[in-house]
Amino acid sequence: QVQLVESGGALVQPGGSLRLSCGANTTSLDYYSIGWFRQAPGKEREGVACISVTAPNTFYVDSVKGRFTISRDHTKGTVHLQMNNLQPEDAGIYYCAKGSIGAPYCAVVPGGYGAWGQGTQVTVSS
Repeated sequence: QVQLVESGGALVQPGGSLRLSCGANTTSLDYYSIGWFRQAPGKEREGVACISVTAPNTFYVDSVKGRFTISRDHTKGTVHLQMNNLQPEDAGIYYCAKGSIGAPYCAVVPGGYGAWGQGTQVTVSS
């Protein structure tokens, strides 16, 4: 069974940047749509960004547009989330999830994703 592993979370000051990574233990993620989600304490898990397989197409929720960038590293079969100008409201546990194989489009709907990672903590505080 494919297991996803996130890394890159840390404590950062407001305005700072982080680069999250998502990989799988047994396969390349190149063939799957991948989504990034986050969950803050006391709040529901929300979608942040996703990347499809073909094109590829990307999608961002309004709150992160212009600040976050999702991308693939085909040499490693991984997916990354570059987060710039981080704000306290961006804090939470960030999860990556594996979606459909060969998907031409993606959406940040949790029900559309199967395997999930354990998450990586992002804290934004001065």
